[in-house]
Amino acid sequence: MIDLSWMAWTWPTAIFFIAIFALLALMGAWEYVAPGGHPRVGILRFETTRGDRLFVSLLGSAFICLGWLWSTDLTLWYALIVCAVFFLLVFRFV
Repeated sequence: MIDLSWMAWTWPTAIFFIAIFALLALMGAWEYVAPGGHPRVGILRFETTRGDRLFVSLLGSAFICLGWLWSTDLTLWYALIVCAVFFLLVFRFV
């Protein structure tokens, strides 16, 4: 048996990983149903696909959360709202 007692698995941590796996699964299903996704050029002025935009959204959200932890004592649930808005903006404009 593997001992994972050293890990701090809390419900927010579990929800975080479940959400990322769900996003990847949904993106895979979307790609299966509608292949290609028609790459487009957005405000960053380079061609991106749906997968690229998902990667940028997840990476940016990680930095938003790290910046949130560094700059404020407020709960990370507020940062989640900022990340959701960032996610929507990336998929719309990038």
